[in-house]
Amino acid sequence: MTHAGISDRRTFLAAALLIPGSSMLSGCRGEASDASGNPEPLPDVSLPPPAVDGAEEGRRHAGARLTYYAESVGVGAAIDRALCARFTADTGIRVNVVPRPRDATETYAGYQRLFQAHSADVDVVTLDVIWPGAFASHLLDLAPALGAVAAEHLEAITHNNTVRGRLVAMPWFTDFGMLYYRTDLLEKYGYAAPPTTWDELEQMALRIQAGERTSSRMFNGFVWQGKAYEGLTCNALEWIVSHGGGHLLENHAPTINNPHAARALTRARSWIRAISPAGVTAYEEEDARNVFQGGNAAFLRSWPYVYAAASAEGSRIQGRFDVAPLPHEPGQQSASTAGGWQIAISKYTRNEEASLSLLRYMVSPGVQRFRALAGGYIPTLSAVQRAPEVARKLPFLARLTGMTLVARPSSDAGPRYNEISIAFYQGVSKALHGTEPDEALRQIEQRMRRALR
Repeated sequence: MTHAGISDRRTFLAAALLIPGSSMLSGCRGEASDASGNPEPLPDVSLPPPAVDGAEEGRRHAGARLTYYAESVGVGAAIDRALCARFTADTGIRVNVVPRPRDATETYAGYQRLFQAHSADVDVVTLDVIWPGAFASHLLDLAPALGAVAAEHLEAITHNNTVRGRLVAMPWFTDFGMLYYRTDLLEKYGYAAPPTTWDELEQMALRIQAGERTSSRMFNGFVWQGKAYEGLTCNALEWIVSHGGGHLLENHAPTINNPHAARALTRARSWIRAISPAGVTAYEEEDARNVFQGGNAAFLRSWPYVYAAASAEGSRIQGRFDVAPLPHEPGQQSASTAGGWQIAISKYTRNEEASLSLLRYMVSPGVQRFRALAGGYIPTLSAVQRAPEVARKLPFLARLTGMTLVARPSSDAGPRYNEISIAFYQGVSKALHGTEPDEALRQIEQRMRRALR
């Protein structure tokens, strides 16, 4: 094809996928290659990629050539290459694995460029959990072919991927917020179990902090992600839902301005300089992890990637921490913001049936098991999460019963999600810095309404 004077397919891909200009970032730990600045582990190469179930159907399209926009570095990239090689061997469908940019902003902008050009140069794409709504009009409706399969995956994520009644992406792997806590310190101060309510967390954090500060003035009760960015959207959504304050949007209308949401923000503001450091309002994931893993916090809100990092040789808290669902108000549910990535098919593909064959394989139970064991990715199939070998690889999953996954309102907001999230996290940040929560919520609601017009 020819577009903007670029005639070579590979040159066009390289140009299209490196165009900056979007600020829609996940801000949440959704891919293993993002987990930290440390060198990433290689996959367990002793595990063979699973065979393709129903390979005979795929062989009907042998000789087709697909371009799959995959993970770019580290364990995820190695797993993608191994799976695509097995898929080609079993079906005869050739897959060109194109690594996406590591920077989510570049990936998003590249997709914009390709979709606006109605380009057939990419067939299968991987999407951050907050992108299906923005790209829905450019993605194939998967419900006729994969609706029954999607129903077996985590409901919150399948719902997130359903936009205006169309299933535009399949769950690929998930991620979620959870509470890390120091087991040794809970035992030292006489606590038999982690907190289940926010009141309990505050009481425990305050007592442990007071005791530990006799030997370390740097010690804090609770650290989290408080900088004004997408990570604060994830944290604050958990606070509000767990206080009964709703999900920000319902049927394309803001629901954020309510007393339960105000109570949640009032509570979070009270943590600062009490059980959380003043600097928490500038913390991203790694800032909070470094405090906790350095032995200077009793509790941490973060993502599953911290479990491996804090368990590694040389970690100051190795063997001295565990995880639990995030706290909630009495009578409400623990809420955990869903992260992770999805997999979808471009509406402009010339190889729809071959692409569907690849998608079926990539979201199958066998592949989800392989990705969990080889790379630590969290399956979106509950049955795979419960498999004994997966439970041994990801032991924290068993401790998270009772946790409710909450999707950000990206499907409802569609292309306006970025504006909705910015309005939300900037308003929450104002509340954390001193604006009265009722006023901050009123301002958030106004900005959301303007964005949704």
